[in-house]
Amino acid sequence: MAKESHPSFPSVLKQMRAFGERLQMARLRRELTTVQFSERVGVSRETIRRLEQGDPTIAIGTYMRALRVLGLDQDINTLASDDVLGKKLQDVAMLKVQRTRVVVKDKRG
Repeated sequence: MAKESHPSFPSVLKQMRAFGERLQMARLRRELTTVQFSERVGVSRETIRRLEQGDPTIAIGTYMRALRVLGLDQDINTLASDDVLGKKLQDVAMLKVQRTRVVVKDKRG
């Protein structure tokens, strides 16, 4: 059964293309050919071509292996590491809970 494909947001496609270009530059800086890189990542040259174009249908595990081969796998730890929006949402929710407790306490007291 074929997987259903969902269209990506234009901003995501732009980010993926830029990511692919950065991977390609990293490969070239290390003087790796697409043949060498594909062998080390464990995929075909065609997959490397698509990866370097930022194809969003390439599995994240393939991107992770490519980063590992390039010695950039620790960079993945910075993704979503400082969830600013999530922290703000959590703070707002906590303030609402505190206000509710104060109101309930005042009604009892």
